[in-house]
Amino acid sequence: MTKTQTRLAAIVATGLLTGAIFVLPAKADTDPKAVVETYADIALAGYEDALTTAQALDKAVDALIAAPSGDTLAAAREAWKAARVPYQQTEVYRFGNAIVDDWEGRVNAWPLDEGLIDYVDGAYGTESDENSLFTANVIANREIEIDGKKVDASKITPEFLSGTLQEAGDIEANVATGYHAIEFLLWGQDLNGAKAGAGNRPHTDFDKANCTGGNCDRRAEYLAAASDLLVTDLQEMVGNWKDGGAARKALTEGDTGTAISTILTGMGSLSYGELAGERMKLGLLLHDPEEEHDCFSDNTHISHLYDAVGIRNVYSGSYKRVDGSVVEGPSVSDLVKETDAGVDAELSGKLDATVAKMEAISARAEKGEAYDQQIGEGNADGNAAVQAAIDALVDQTRSIERAVASLKLEAIDFEGSDSLDAPDKVFQ
Repeated sequence: MTKTQTRLAAIVATGLLTGAIFVLPAKADTDPKAVVETYADIALAGYEDALTTAQALDKAVDALIAAPSGDTLAAAREAWKAARVPYQQTEVYRFGNAIVDDWEGRVNAWPLDEGLIDYVDGAYGTESDENSLFTANVIANREIEIDGKKVDASKITPEFLSGTLQEAGDIEANVATGYHAIEFLLWGQDLNGAKAGAGNRPHTDFDKANCTGGNCDRRAEYLAAASDLLVTDLQEMVGNWKDGGAARKALTEGDTGTAISTILTGMGSLSYGELAGERMKLGLLLHDPEEEHDCFSDNTHISHLYDAVGIRNVYSGSYKRVDGSVVEGPSVSDLVKETDAGVDAELSGKLDATVAKMEAISARAEKGEAYDQQIGEGNADGNAAVQAAIDALVDQTRSIERAVASLKLEAIDFEGSDSLDAPDKVFQ
């Protein structure tokens, strides 16, 4: 997704920062290296949980394909939703960790032009000036054309999805892999606009004997390949955070100040440009039900909530795993508390406040007002609930800046968004 940079803190390029100044009080009790280890341990636990729940999703997908029914489809959908909870808590590891950012598009890219994958409603349209594969419908077509060349699509495999179809033609909207491709296949398009209801794909779309939608064998083949690939991709990231893994080594064997800056870069960039801006403010400005992260399943309230929880996790140095156990240790909060207890109390309080605002959005959704309805035009109360969460995210970002300053780290350019920084451009 295209993003702009914003000067929230000032003068340093995004990414892994270099030459960070890092000064703690002479009698500091917290070892910064231990803080980095905690951060890496939480990453490993989070990705392990994401992998475990993706494996459960993969089994549910296999069961759906083997015996399509309303029950097996519902079970696969619930497994998908369960898999989102731990994964979203890992998104705070983006932006500062290049290994994560370079990989993330394979598993969580959005939005996607779903006509690339399968049949779509007529209102979707038939062509796009920006994407020649807008309605390629690889499930229905054993040969497609990419950049003017004929491509064999007769076998839908994980390798075909990742090596040929993902971002085909260098177009970001050609999302062929990851959670959202699977989501589309499980739910289908959400054709309800700002009215109640998610996607409603029938289980017979996977039933070869009683097929609806056509090409049920290839649809099942695509879903199985995408689900298998998600597991493989998550296994790779788990490996990156194990002892000796590339992501862990990059942090723990490098400059400690740089590593602490990496943690804060992820916190600030996810808070501001990505979540407050691209995922929330843009949709609210446009009142567009398509501008929501989990747009087929109406699960966006959960994804946003656990993004906010993930930010709080890495600051507090504590993560509750899906089995109920807790991974915790020395934290950035401990470091900040030793340099400026007031800033720590302020930021900790704001992180809690943001989670509470996200929980309010989630509570509305659980009562029947989905996120796409909350951002709908004319829904004053829903709009206000979403705006309150956006404001809380922006506010906590200001306190993240103060935490950076209290640690005497070089200032950080957090990820920005036109939706927050230049909203007039959104309508151009």
